[in-house]
Amino acid sequence: MIRLSACLLLMGSVVLSQESYPTHPDMVAKDGVPKGEVTKGVFDRSEVFPGTSRDYGVYVPAQYDGSQPAALMVFQDGMKYLEVVPTMFDNLIHSGEMPVTIGLFVNPGVVPAAHEDAQPRFNRSFEFDAVDGRYAEFLLEELMPVALDGLNLTEDPNFRGSIGSSTGGIAAFILAWERPDQFRRVYSQVGTYIGLRGGNELPVLVRKTEPKPIRVFLQSGTGDNDLYCGSWWAANQDMLSALTWAGYEVNHEWGEGGHNRKHGYAIFPDVMRWLWEGWDEDPVIRNHPVADRKQSTAGHFLVEGEDWELISEGHLFTEGPTVNADGEFFFTDLEGSKIWRIGKDGEPTLFKENTGGTNGLAFAPDGKTMYGCQRVPGRLVSWNIDTGELSVHAENVRPNDVVVAHDGTVYFSNPGKKEVWVIPPGGEPRLAASDYSGVNGVLLSADQSFVFGADYPGRFVWSGRRKDDGTLEYNQPYFHLHLPPASIDIRSHADGMTMSQEGWLLVATAMGVQICDQPGRVNFILPPPIGERHPSNVFLFENTLYATCGSKVFKRKVKLNGAPGWAPPIDPGKPGL
Repeated sequence: MIRLSACLLLMGSVVLSQESYPTHPDMVAKDGVPKGEVTKGVFDRSEVFPGTSRDYGVYVPAQYDGSQPAALMVFQDGMKYLEVVPTMFDNLIHSGEMPVTIGLFVNPGVVPAAHEDAQPRFNRSFEFDAVDGRYAEFLLEELMPVALDGLNLTEDPNFRGSIGSSTGGIAAFILAWERPDQFRRVYSQVGTYIGLRGGNELPVLVRKTEPKPIRVFLQSGTGDNDLYCGSWWAANQDMLSALTWAGYEVNHEWGEGGHNRKHGYAIFPDVMRWLWEGWDEDPVIRNHPVADRKQSTAGHFLVEGEDWELISEGHLFTEGPTVNADGEFFFTDLEGSKIWRIGKDGEPTLFKENTGGTNGLAFAPDGKTMYGCQRVPGRLVSWNIDTGELSVHAENVRPNDVVVAHDGTVYFSNPGKKEVWVIPPGGEPRLAASDYSGVNGVLLSADQSFVFGADYPGRFVWSGRRKDDGTLEYNQPYFHLHLPPASIDIRSHADGMTMSQEGWLLVATAMGVQICDQPGRVNFILPPPIGERHPSNVFLFENTLYATCGSKVFKRKVKLNGAPGWAPPIDPGKPGL
């Protein structure tokens, strides 16, 4: 890498950078190198960011003739980059160190002032700093189809990347983080991984989330900002540490400069060489051979080479996954008022229709009695899966989820009243606990001594110890879940849960499947299939994890083994504290 120098002038508590770097030869136009063309436009038709208008530019290299799909790099705060990047791209494409690459240069949106005495609304931080998928949605569904219309672009995410500085730097990372199916190469200059709109949470999420197939270069300096929301310099080091620990393809260059693009420009061509290294033969993939993922907890939970597999689709809203001892998988179409069955042949067949909007399902230990939470008329029922015979166990309730213990005790949630009810073997329904902040999903611990209740609008899963009569004591908000850092909907969406024999609690949430240890801490987050709704419910049978995600149902092989309520209790052993 390049050796850097900086001269710092101290004025009180403020450090002003007077940086000077030699101009990189590849940032200067060269004789004999064909020059690409640049076009500019204005986009003001967004529904993702309504009312905004923004400038954008498109660079098309001279080598592009449309016969082959071109690579793509997206630049945040793009019109500034447009002043220097085309010359560099001309040189690197001509030398063969980059593929033929089209550049999309995007400025943040501005909502025009209402009148001459009013201010516009500047959307830069709102669009770029937010740790969510809205900016990616805007690019992919709104701007790119207009700005890049008529160009032959690759659909291979290995040939797509993003670049930005400061707030644009974190936006470049989030673009790939949220949509690695679309973007996989990132250059982040003095990125704002600090407490503005959830960026400070990214280092933790990088460590806890299934590693994504992206290659990242980070640049910052010791003179970077240190403000009310954090230290840019420290935050970038934290990001590097997290990405390295989780086994990402990551590189960096630290200098002594301030919060500007001077250092980032000085090393720009060499960063591009690293980002595109091996582009013609070596894609960026999830389990890249140079990535050392030995430290990441992903290895404790995930099976090498396994991913989500679609097993059923075309439903209205799937819920209630459950499996009996014979390996038969059942799930509900909540809005379609149906229950589906998938046998060992893997083919879905309709088990019941007109189910009254049945939600959660759970098998009894006999493997034939399947309980269901019927929304209309509001009761807990069961079916014999061989005869289809219906039995009613509780009425005048609106249950959401149900679990049956090995001893035959039934627990079900009543979210409207924030209650969990119990039906002891041979007994009548009675209130088990009512001190929840909210409760949707309900589950037994592996040893079946505790009952867990998921707070859908909150961020906790509650834990209560079972008493001899089936009621619960010592109930408390025990498992602490992650919330979407910048979502408009700040609920966890904690709903269905499943338990492993090893003592891990798996919770379906807005961020994916959050895996908690026995002391109540999230150790790992398994995202849903890219582009799919977050899971509403999960079920772990043997080493297969099932997830209901909107209109679809998926499964995935994992390194955990299921502990269904109907199975004998298992003591997972004392956890690390």
